[in-house]
Amino acid sequence: MSVPAAKVALSTASVYPESTAAAFEIAARLGYDGVEVMVWTDPVSQDIDALRRLSDFHGVPVLAVHAPCLLITQRVWSTDPWTKLKRARAAAERLGASTVVVHPPFRWQRAYAREFERGIWRMAGETDIRFAVENMYPWRYRDREMLAYAPDWDPTSNDYRHFTIDLSHTATARTDTLAMVERMGDRLGHVHIADGLGSGKDEHLVPGRGSQPCAELLESLALRGFDGHVVVEVNTRRAMSAAEREADLAEALAYTRLHLAAAPQRAEP
Repeated sequence: MSVPAAKVALSTASVYPESTAAAFEIAARLGYDGVEVMVWTDPVSQDIDALRRLSDFHGVPVLAVHAPCLLITQRVWSTDPWTKLKRARAAAERLGASTVVVHPPFRWQRAYAREFERGIWRMAGETDIRFAVENMYPWRYRDREMLAYAPDWDPTSNDYRHFTIDLSHTATARTDTLAMVERMGDRLGHVHIADGLGSGKDEHLVPGRGSQPCAELLESLALRGFDGHVVVEVNTRRAMSAAEREADLAEALAYTRLHLAAAPQRAEP
């Protein structure tokens, strides 16, 4: 097997309900190449100096910053969405990260939504940081489907310089993952590796435990020389112990590295 070019990072969200600080410790112990910081209600995730100290102490670089775009983070780093993105960019620059992950606007953020595509291009032109817009999914309640994102949960309907593909979100959206990746083309700059079974919930299963083409995607990334990062973003909230949580995260890392490394060998005659 060859050494994959893409680095494999751990999302700090993957250790919840443990802390951001715990994510750095776990990433170091399991041998991840770095972390993606989910900026949310944990005060440490919002504190650049604290994050830099954790990174230095554990020897684990911050490879990406996930801007606070969730419903529960509407007041984190300001209520103004553009201020959030500016602070995420500044955090990425100070921490040495290469990517800011951002969600499409919610439909009720009308002014932000109107300017989002132009604004993302403008901000991307002011820095070397990649602003990678992430695919989302329709919200479902019983038999109803609500379109919560503007103009759509599928960012490939708009013109962005970089995209993030999230395989739990493709499962929840019940869309063709590889077709979406094809539409993203060489603008695919970032990957959230996870799995799902296509339920109405955003499951974030350990890759290999759902129905998504996780192995096929990873192998295709290796074949094309993907130069972005692959981030393990899985849900370990149901783990009964710290040991069980770490076992899931170790399995996810091994799966991801295996399929990133296997593809070039398979491609040889």
